[in-house]
This record gives sequence, structure tokens and C-alpha cells, in this order.
Amino acid sequence: MPTDRRKRFTIAFQKRVGNPVTKLFPFQTILETTGRKSGQPRRTALGGKRVGNEFWLVSEFGTGSQYIKNIQADPRVRLRLRGKWHTGTAHLLPDDDTVARLKALPALNSFGVKTFGTDLLTVRIDLG
Repeated sequence: MPTDRRKRFTIAFQKRVGNPVTKLFPFQTILETTGRKSGQPRRTALGGKRVGNEFWLVSEFGTGSQYIKNIQADPRVRLRLRGKWHTGTAHLLPDDDTVARLKALPALNSFGVKTFGTDLLTVRIDLG
């Protein structure tokens, strides 16, 4: 499947099926950013891994992701981990080795990111 079609399909699926369903699970990890235009909270279900006071994830579409654009405008975020909300500051790490990073993150999520992602970008969230 060409990259552009793969990206459109993945975004449509996540927006209409994946995110609405997974956000209902009480222990699904949720990233809350502030909408760069609306100023309203925006929530995205995602995968990654907490290591100490940091949470690591890899964005499938890099700076093309809406939540990444929101982070660029305001890096203050909230993260729901195992049902509990945490505040944090997100940092985009374009020089990080995303392939190596994905090997250190949960396998199922990493498989999806590698399979459907077109512009991988590492994000570290420092939890407060």
C-alpha cells in the first residue's frame, strides 16, 4: 500500500474506530494536549512505556500528527497511566533512533507503529 494511502487509512481508522473505542478502557494510556487553535483539551489513546519519571512513545506520523502539533504549541500535557492522571512536559526528540526506541517499548504497539507509521518521531514526557 503506498505511503499516502496507508497514512490516510490509518488516520481515518484511528479517528473513527480506534481512539473512540480504546479511550473507553479505564487502563488505556491517554495523552491529553491543549488544542493549539481551540485551547480545549484533546485526548489521544496511545502506547508507550514509563521508565522512572519519564514516559516514552514513538509517534507514527511525526510532526504530521495533530497531538504533536499541539505539543509544539504547548508542551504541557497530562497523561493517564493505569487509570491515574499525571502532569508532564513533552519533548520531541527528532534525533533519537526510533527503530531502537521501538525495540524498548511494548511489542504490540511498536508493531503497529512500525507497520503503519510513515514519519516516526520519538517523544519523551517528563512526569511532574
